[in-house]
Amino acid sequence: MVERVAVLSDIHGVLPALDAVLAEPDVAGADRIVLTGDIAAGPQPVEVLDRLVALGDRAVWVNGNADRELVQLARDGDTNIPDPIAPWAAGQLRSNQVDLLASLPATARLEVDGLGPVLFCHATPRDDEEVVLVDSSLERWAEVLDGVTEPTVVCGHTHMPFSRLVDRRLVVNAGSIGMPYGSPGAHWALLGGAEGPAVQHRRTLFDAGAAADSIAATSSYDDIEEWVRYFVRTPPSDAEGLAVFAPRDGRGS
Repeated sequence: MVERVAVLSDIHGVLPALDAVLAEPDVAGADRIVLTGDIAAGPQPVEVLDRLVALGDRAVWVNGNADRELVQLARDGDTNIPDPIAPWAAGQLRSNQVDLLASLPATARLEVDGLGPVLFCHATPRDDEEVVLVDSSLERWAEVLDGVTEPTVVCGHTHMPFSRLVDRRLVVNAGSIGMPYGSPGAHWALLGGAEGPAVQHRRTLFDAGAAADSIAATSSYDDIEEWVRYFVRTPPSDAEGLAVFAPRDGRGS
């Protein structure tokens, strides 16, 4: 049984956001730090992976679609990923970092105090890139969770934090550390503990302007100024995110 778990999702290679979250007392004191995918595809992939590897056995790693695509690109494969920063990020990785990403499991399971068995994944337990949202239908949720026995499922992928019940099962999306949709800051989740709610959505605020300047000064990505403008200085709203993702959850088909 694990008492406290910090869930960090969709870091996307943004080191200042990750460092701000790792400095949080509840993250520093967590028994486990679960990384639910899309870890390195962004402007500081090498530095982010090095920081996370230094966590040692406290870190529980889960593969995301962007991690899988970085491996494909680094190994001279091809992907359909529309994000132009991905080929650049793949080219920055050391071979041991590519091997690390290639070794990541699709899911992880922990017994968490106050929650019992918890299944961690990136998008859904069966697929690392399909979309389900806070307002997806119960029928859609039943489809993507078919065969899952754990009473709690924790995911990421859509960059918008939420908790909701799905036919008595609790689904938690931790949001995004490095590319949030909605309110500014790095979004993460704290699970477990004998006192207080068993699921807490957290947001770590940091100086977005200083972070953007630091990223732009240290990343060699050609279009870094535009990248940090969109994702760090003025991140998109949850309404924008929902407008992009909603057609992909099967609604109306």
